[in-house]
Amino acid sequence: MLNTLYVTTPEAYLSKDGLNVVVSVKQQEMFRIPVFNIEGIVTFGYMGVSPGLMRLCSDNSISLSFLSPQGRFIGRLQGGTKGNVLLRKKQYQLADDENVSLHISKIIVAAKIQNYRNVLRRYIRDYGENENINIAVKGMDMDKRYALKAPDKSVLRGLEGDAANKYFSVFNNLILSNKEFVFSGRNRRPPKDSINAMLSFVYTLLANECAAALETVGLDPYIGFMHTLRPGRQSLALDIMEEFRAYLGDRLVLTLINRKQVTQKDFVKQGDESVLMTENCRNLIIKSWQARKKEEIMHPYLKEKIPIGLLPYAQAMLLARYLREDLDDYPVFLI
Repeated sequence: MLNTLYVTTPEAYLSKDGLNVVVSVKQQEMFRIPVFNIEGIVTFGYMGVSPGLMRLCSDNSISLSFLSPQGRFIGRLQGGTKGNVLLRKKQYQLADDENVSLHISKIIVAAKIQNYRNVLRRYIRDYGENENINIAVKGMDMDKRYALKAPDKSVLRGLEGDAANKYFSVFNNLILSNKEFVFSGRNRRPPKDSINAMLSFVYTLLANECAAALETVGLDPYIGFMHTLRPGRQSLALDIMEEFRAYLGDRLVLTLINRKQVTQKDFVKQGDESVLMTENCRNLIIKSWQARKKEEIMHPYLKEKIPIGLLPYAQAMLLARYLREDLDDYPVFLI
């Protein structure tokens, strides 16, 4: 499995030298890597990328993603469209089919709720009973049952939001040994506290991984089934990342907090409303993210051990097989 190159220095300029990606700061070369050693580049800078490197990435099917220094997604450059055109045609047809679209949306939301629930149940298993968590879990069980029977997407989104509110209402209980961090609820655009800043950042990384995986198997990451289509919005990537939020996103943030790898010194306030991560904090999260991707997991459907970093690819592949009617249903990822 090839790595993704993350460039977190805002002043970094990316260019090419032969078949190498070169990262420079103030015209001083800081790092270089052969293009064949990476599968994607994610840059958090504002200095830009040379046209030559863009061409090199396009010719070698390397995705090039642009994020703001705060981690907000800006845009993505991808080479020629991959995969069978008939697969994308089928995807577009089924995205317009209300029954199919609702079915896929229901099982994805049910998987998201189930994975939320399992994160909480793991806490109870490891640390003993907690009344508030038990109440949240029971409520989410009900939300999941209703989600699978939802008559339309409007009702489904309401159940999804209700389950998320229950989950995040007890999220602070999962912070065990670092009481300088207190979670009082999910907020974003902009995040108003350090935990939400980390969650939003990790979700952005995850969405980017899902978009790249979908491109790899030949699906269009912008045409989804659950998230509303909107110019520039990678709706299908947002769809399949719902299965991974709890397992890949939330658990990583909780691990960094509980191991005291992050402190409040890793964040700075911007005005009265938002909190930003320092460059050191972003680097720590990305390093932990890359290490996590190399760990292995037994895939619940494939019954094979695969690197965690390949989970988005595995789900994208399974979704493509379902859309081609090679599978009777889409096997969602459950922890």
